[in-house]
Amino acid sequence: MSAIRHALSTTREDDFAQWYQEVISEAEMAEESGVRGCMVIRPWGFGIWERIQRLMDDRIKAAGVENCYFPLFIPLEYFAREAEHVEGFAKEMAVVTHHRLIADGKGGLIPDPEAKLEEPLVVRPTSETVIGSAMARWVQSWRDLPLLTNQWANVVRWEMRTRMFLRTSEFLWQEGHTAHADREGAMEETLRALEMYREFAEGPLAMPVIAGEKPENERFPGAVATYSIEAMMQDGKALQAGTTHYLGTGFAKAAGIQYQDKDGAQQLCHTTSWGVSTRLIGGVIMTHGDDDGLRVPPQIAPHQIVILPMLRDNDEDEALLAYCEEIRRGLCSQSALGEPVRVLLDKRPGKATQKRWGWVKKGVPLILEIGGRDAAGGQVSVLRRDKLWNEKAKANFQAKSKDEFVAQASEEIEEIQRSLFEEARAKRDANVVRRIDSMEALKEHFGEDKRYPGWVELGWSRATGAELEDVIKQLKALKLTFRNTPADAEPASGTCIFTGKPAVETIYVARAY
Repeated sequence: MSAIRHALSTTREDDFAQWYQEVISEAEMAEESGVRGCMVIRPWGFGIWERIQRLMDDRIKAAGVENCYFPLFIPLEYFAREAEHVEGFAKEMAVVTHHRLIADGKGGLIPDPEAKLEEPLVVRPTSETVIGSAMARWVQSWRDLPLLTNQWANVVRWEMRTRMFLRTSEFLWQEGHTAHADREGAMEETLRALEMYREFAEGPLAMPVIAGEKPENERFPGAVATYSIEAMMQDGKALQAGTTHYLGTGFAKAAGIQYQDKDGAQQLCHTTSWGVSTRLIGGVIMTHGDDDGLRVPPQIAPHQIVILPMLRDNDEDEALLAYCEEIRRGLCSQSALGEPVRVLLDKRPGKATQKRWGWVKKGVPLILEIGGRDAAGGQVSVLRRDKLWNEKAKANFQAKSKDEFVAQASEEIEEIQRSLFEEARAKRDANVVRRIDSMEALKEHFGEDKRYPGWVELGWSRATGAELEDVIKQLKALKLTFRNTPADAEPASGTCIFTGKPAVETIYVARAY
């Protein structure tokens, strides 16, 4: 039997990292920009981000959070106010020191020594400090609380090892920042945002996640508590897909965010922050992609259906295009997943088979190929991108009557959304080991010959201080990290394999991006 034909030259099994890069290139998601660690996001990739942004923004606003915008440049002095926070980001900060260049006399340019800034400016790595400064002005009384803000922006963190969408020097994100009168209100907001991210990942992204609290060593710099959603990629590694942070009163004290309570006394606010980024796109690729390229969940697909007329550059093309346009209008009048169906009629010149492979690699949920015979017979040929391919591409198409397909398109789109989630959840659940009871067993499970070892669930004694540092060394030796303690985990039992003490909670460990 001959080998199966695929659209990509690299399979996931052969080289997952190379496969990932090839999907991004062949699906025309993004490309190198000429600046290390920065990428050009191409229309298809940015179209997916626009869908994510719109759907997430609707959820953010529904919670009463208002959008605003803060400067890209932040005075270094703002970071100096919060020592623990700045220490966590210091190695990744890009700093502006001059505001003008001059000729160097050798055909190049150098910073003008006379244009040195009085105070260096940090290129935004995160916005707690600058937003905290604004909150200190905006909050005066208990009546001003809670203060709920969000911004959509770009962020710069000078990463040493970069990979498109997963870890780049510049990336796009949203960052929510809120201030509250007390711990209870701030914790409620922190957990609300966590649940919003969990629902979003498992809904529009069709990406199953574990939501829970991060251990002490994985907290956001300066936070009292950090929570995350963790997704398993097809190679068994974990991806931190979103985080929320209860910041306590530390940031408020540093920035002077305080309010007069009902009794006239001054109180510090309790603050939170939470965010997701273009890393979600990397997660979608590694969760749903196959050996033919990307598979986009319909809810975030810029086009849910692409119609490919098999044009022949003759007199019959006009009638064929009219038939395809009739189908397009019929589909656009339908709704799926709470929105009108998004349809593209691809009229570009060229062979339909070549265009087909382009859309296959981009992962369009439904692809229609329509030729003269289909039009004459009132039919369409339908390809569902979530289904597996065989050697002959045409065998993957299913013939349906035009009217039948238009009438059932909404149901089929929703079925693809469900199918992708259920497939990803089954893969994850099959690669979680529920309990390992010794370090020897853990080392064996994550041995060097294990390519896709998945995640392990352990009992954890919640070590701190020097004891925690020793545990982290043990994990690093195995190239492992703690992920989170699931919010819905069963009560812990038994002994922690790291400390020998009774386990007080359940935690996941895994290799991670």
